[in-house]
Amino acid sequence: MALKQEKDTAFVKFKGIEKRYGKVVAVKKMDLEIPEGSLVTLLGPSGCGKTTLLRMLAGLEEPTHGDIFVKGVRINATPIHKRNLGIIFQNYALFPHKTIFDNVAFGLKYRSASKAIMKEKVERALETVRLPGVGDRMPSQLSGGQQQRIALARAIVIEPDVLLMDEPLSALDENLREDMRREIDNLQQALGVTTIFVTHDQREALSMSDKVVVMKDGFIQQEGDPEEVYNNSANHFVADFLGHSNFINSIVKEKKGDYLSVTLEDNTTCLAVPAGKFDKGDKVEMVIRAQKINLGHRADHVPEQGMNSFFGKIKDRSYMGGEVSYFIELDNKLVLHAINFVKRSPYRRGDEVFMSVDPQNCRLLKI
Repeated sequence: MALKQEKDTAFVKFKGIEKRYGKVVAVKKMDLEIPEGSLVTLLGPSGCGKTTLLRMLAGLEEPTHGDIFVKGVRINATPIHKRNLGIIFQNYALFPHKTIFDNVAFGLKYRSASKAIMKEKVERALETVRLPGVGDRMPSQLSGGQQQRIALARAIVIEPDVLLMDEPLSALDENLREDMRREIDNLQQALGVTTIFVTHDQREALSMSDKVVVMKDGFIQQEGDPEEVYNNSANHFVADFLGHSNFINSIVKEKKGDYLSVTLEDNTTCLAVPAGKFDKGDKVEMVIRAQKINLGHRADHVPEQGMNSFFGKIKDRSYMGGEVSYFIELDNKLVLHAINFVKRSPYRRGDEVFMSVDPQNCRLLKI
C-alpha cells in the first residue's frame, strides 16, 4: 500500500489519535504537533496516556482511531524497523551478553551498513556521548549513568528522524539525573534531532523542554513553553501538578486596572490576574506559587503599595539546604505553603511572620 503524503508544517503530527484497551480509553481523540528540531516533553502522572502516545508513534501499539504523520507521511501501517526512530527506555534495554560495540551497532545491522561504516558510526556515537574506547566492554562493567549514555548512543547512531525517550532517567539517583538532564539537553541541541521525552518529573520537563504537553486521563490539559505553562497554568490540575501551589477560594469583587479585586472567606481583599473573563460575584480560586511568597518577621512589616499581604505563624518547616519549605497558618486558620531561599537564619516553628505577594503572581482560575 502506498504511503499517504500530507502537506504539513509539523514534523510529527498526531491527528484525532485514540487508543482503547477494551472499555478503557488510554488516549482520547488527541491532536498534537511537534515542530522539527524541538524537544517536546509529555508530562503527567502514571496512566495519563503519555507512554501510550509514544508507543503508538514507535509502532509498538496500534491506534484505535486517528493518524500519525512523520515528515508529512502517514506511518500507521509502516513497520517498526522502517520508521527510523531512535528509542530509549527506562531500563536501558541493553543486551547484557553483547559488547558495547554490538549494542550500539544493533540498529545499523538492520540497515545493511558495511563493517567500515558501522565501525565509523559507532565510534562517532560513543564519542558524542563522551564514552570513547569502551566498545570492547560489557554493559555490566559500566555504571548506571554510563549505561544510559550507551542507550543514547545506540539511539542516535542510526541518525533517527525522531528520538523517543520514555522515562529514561527514572532509574538513576538524583545527582546522576541532573547530570544526564544536562547531557541530553546539550546533545539534543547539538544534533538538532526532533525529540519526544516522556516523564512524570516536572523538573525534567521545565528544565529541558522547548514545549511541555501536560496530560491527564488521556487528554491534553495544556501545552506551551515551560515558562507559559508554569506561570499561566490553564486549570487547577496543571497548577497543582507543576510545582507547589496554594489554592484560595475567593469571590470576584471588582476590576482594578489590569487586576481583579477578590474577597477571601475572611473578607480579606486581594488583587490578582484573571485567567479568562470573570464577572462580579464569580467564585474563583486564587493560585499562588509557593516560591512567589516573600516572608518577613511580623514585627518588621511595613505596608507596601499594591502588594497582597497575609499574616500568620510558622506551623511546620523543612530545611532543604539552599531552600526552606514553610507551612504557615494564617490568622484566619488557612494554611499557606511558602518556599524561600536561605538568606539568613531560617524561621522557626511558632515564629510570627508576614507574607507579601505581588498581584502579578496571583492568578485566578474558575472553579
